[in-house]
Amino acid sequence: MNSTTDSPMRFKFEAEVIYWRGPSPFFFAPVPPRHADELRRVSKLVTYGWGMIPVEARIGEVVFQTSLFPKDETYLLPLKAAVRRKGDITAGDLVSVEMILHPTQR
Repeated sequence: MNSTTDSPMRFKFEAEVIYWRGPSPFFFAPVPPRHADELRRVSKLVTYGWGMIPVEARIGEVVFQTSLFPKDETYLLPLKAAVRRKGDITAGDLVSVEMILHPTQR
């Protein structure tokens, strides 16, 4: 993606679901480093602030909207409870993710 195009960026990857106990427990699919580099390059075009990148994601038949956020040299794809229930997903599962980024409207 560049500043002259409005076409969405698409990513496909597999990730092992992790559980983060932090102050607010949550489940995530870490984006592989090979995609994180590309996300960093385009982040200024797609972020709405704090490095958050809005995406539409698909895991199996479950399609959902969320935002990636930067963490430890990569990005994390949050997996809300509703997504995990529909997809029968938990920590340690290997998931196949299809993800679309859209440029922000400025």
